[in-house]
Amino acid sequence: MNKIIAVCMLALFTGLLVFGQEGNAQNGEKLFKANCAACHALDKKLTGPALKGIVTTLSAEGADKEWVHKWIMNNEALRKSGDKRANKIFEEYNRTAMDVFEGRLSDKDIDDILAYTENPPAPEEPKEQQAVTATQDDSSNSIYIFVSFASIGIILLFTLYKVNQLVQLKTKGIVLNELQATRIKSLSQFYNKYKGFSYFLITLLLALSLYGVWAWLMGIGVDKGYEPEQPIYFSHRIHAGENKIDCQLCHSGAKYGKVSEIPSLSVCMNCHRNISEYTGKYIEPGKSKEFYTSEIKKIYQHIGWDEDKQAYTGKQIPVKWERIHNMPDFVYFNHSQHVVAGEKTIIADYNKKHPNQPIDVVCKACHGAIDTMNVVKMANDFTMGWCLDCHRTTEVDMNNGYNAAYFNKLHEKLKKEYGEDKSKITVDAIGGLECGKCHY
Repeated sequence: MNKIIAVCMLALFTGLLVFGQEGNAQNGEKLFKANCAACHALDKKLTGPALKGIVTTLSAEGADKEWVHKWIMNNEALRKSGDKRANKIFEEYNRTAMDVFEGRLSDKDIDDILAYTENPPAPEEPKEQQAVTATQDDSSNSIYIFVSFASIGIILLFTLYKVNQLVQLKTKGIVLNELQATRIKSLSQFYNKYKGFSYFLITLLLALSLYGVWAWLMGIGVDKGYEPEQPIYFSHRIHAGENKIDCQLCHSGAKYGKVSEIPSLSVCMNCHRNISEYTGKYIEPGKSKEFYTSEIKKIYQHIGWDEDKQAYTGKQIPVKWERIHNMPDFVYFNHSQHVVAGEKTIIADYNKKHPNQPIDVVCKACHGAIDTMNVVKMANDFTMGWCLDCHRTTEVDMNNGYNAAYFNKLHEKLKKEYGEDKSKITVDAIGGLECGKCHY
């Protein structure tokens, strides 16, 4: 009996060794991320089971290589055939059917994926940016220390100079009381003695005060640089920059309506239902992977997602986002006009004005380099003058069939008046400066 058990154990071990190492783990990692990662993780249960060591688990349950290939290729057909193991897994995971990969993956591809799940490579360490930050902080501190000592030195030199003056006066026999008698002791004395200069000074102060009031009035509602703290930390640099996620995937209203809209948490859950922890390489100075992961957990808390049961609880807590970009109620602005109709010409005009900082997405013309911002802030003034300046220089997209037909007569008129070289139609030529376009 002992010999039989030993032979069986040896056979099982050999089977596992062959079963799990037939494929190419490096290629399997790419295939896993492309085909499996939406529903499976290596180390935790998501929509489907955790797949790390799945070869070992299934082999111990008596599943051979052929069964695993059948399950991955077409689990629906395997279940319909009456396979007990396949139907048990189907029931265990809320009757959620796995995608059919027949025709999409080869037997070699499946072997590669299984090799990866059996022996996944260790994750790469993130970029060490804290050291750079520390160096920058040390540099900044050195500057502050130097400026502080320099200021103290200047004060000491000035004090020594005044003391030296007093010593010289005393040695010359000049009585300090006589000097005190000649000094101006009040503003009225100064005014009477220097009337001309006093008038000039009062006029200058009045002009500066009026300018200060005017500048303050003109600054009302201008919040350039506004950078509020949000209830859930969201880094656009990680999402739009590092991961290259299109702006309109989340802000879908920008292309089809007036408002770009703040994405609902259900949009976040399209990805974060399966991405429950941060594993990226980029880490903002002062932050950590654990910090980003804790912010993902906040999404679950607000939307009512039970990570262990992989199900919604129905208990939701609204998120009180801090709005950053907000046009006044008396201003009409339509995102779709700019994102769709004006996309090409806005980008071209911006790149012409800023050749050293070209943009590739129309959103950046107004909102700045959003893909480099860890915390979003207002990058421009968003004043009336700022908008009008853009309308005066941005051309109408005449490659658009509708515009070419609609503005054909205007185009011909401009050619006759200004010649071929100066016949370009800018937004102001089609009513872009009319009050009623934005205020009605």
